[in-house]
Amino acid sequence: MASAGLQFFAFMLALFGVFGDIAATLLPNWKVNADVGSNIITAITQMQGLWMDCTWYSTGMFSCTLKYSVLSLPVYIQTARTTMVLSCILSAFGICITTVGMKCTKLGGDTDSKSHTCFAGGVCFILAGIFGLVPTSWYTREIISNFLDQTIPESSKHEPGGAVYIGFISAGFLLVAGVIFCTSCFEKQQGAWIYPPEQQHLPSTMQEGNAGYNLKDYV
Repeated sequence: MASAGLQFFAFMLALFGVFGDIAATLLPNWKVNADVGSNIITAITQMQGLWMDCTWYSTGMFSCTLKYSVLSLPVYIQTARTTMVLSCILSAFGICITTVGMKCTKLGGDTDSKSHTCFAGGVCFILAGIFGLVPTSWYTREIISNFLDQTIPESSKHEPGGAVYIGFISAGFLLVAGVIFCTSCFEKQQGAWIYPPEQQHLPSTMQEGNAGYNLKDYV
């Protein structure tokens, strides 16, 4: 029961990680720049994401522009798009696979089949966490390097937005969930190797009787 409860906890972490991964991919606030003029009416907040750039005015107006051209984007944004989409796909596959392989479900066949299925789902979660961690780290590095660059004007500098933090947390959830799923299955298989099933031995009297019967047949 403890292993089943641990798998359920990992499944909930993975579920939060999937939702956070999708939200981070779609949100437009990967980097944020606040530009405040002499009048509060001119105060605006510019947000840039993977798919669109948005501007929020202090008057309450909000406008977004989609990034249609892929080749005109920097390399780190193109890489972030690809890896985040792969992370979402792998995490969704992991949810489907672990639902079949978990001990608390009645799907997936016998115990060994469920164990292998659960291990495959854990691998999907680990890969999804890695694919989600790479773009967020690279994107944050680009923001920090541009912020510390003295040649870039202050109006063109940005700070990490909420989507980056959501991506980091979601990647951590997916990695932890994947490790828990893989470790639980591995410990079970290791226990089977250390403690193999005992072989059934026939009683000594039965073995002697069979031996005597065989000898008499050859005489």
